[in-house]
Amino acid sequence: MSGNTIELKPITRITANCTGKPGQRTFYLQARQDFQLVTLLVEKFQVQQLATGIAQFVQQLQERYPELEPATSDYYTPNMLLEPPVEAIFRVGQIGLGYDEDMDLIVLVAQENEDDPDNSRVARFWGTRSQMLAMGAYGAWVASQGRPICGNCLSPIDVDGHFCPQRNGHRH
Repeated sequence: MSGNTIELKPITRITANCTGKPGQRTFYLQARQDFQLVTLLVEKFQVQQLATGIAQFVQQLQERYPELEPATSDYYTPNMLLEPPVEAIFRVGQIGLGYDEDMDLIVLVAQENEDDPDNSRVARFWGTRSQMLAMGAYGAWVASQGRPICGNCLSPIDVDGHFCPQRNGHRH
């Protein structure tokens, strides 16, 4: 770690996961390189977008470099759990992806949600295409395990019911 930048190259594991009950969950992006563990706070929609973005990015890489061995999104669930302590060092504002062709590694760049970009912290996690696909697949699955969605208004349904404007105010 130098200044405002954290660099894990290469990672030994990465996950996108959450704590809490549906409707009150907190999402995290967590990576490890040997003994260094980095946890970042993210939003559910960022996990969902990241999962989609990684899948598309890996597909583009495969088309651009057809000689690459295909990557897999397979994961072992116990390896995708958050490691304690789950203490985020910053809230992520922007996430980007890059690729190092020589090392065949994807870099996930997460920048802090900060008003002053010059003072925001950045984390760079370098992993294999399969590590990133697995993290994305698991993160998408975790994000999908939230509250059910109302078929009428597309809003989440709380445990104690749901006020649906599409049903003229009737709860269901």
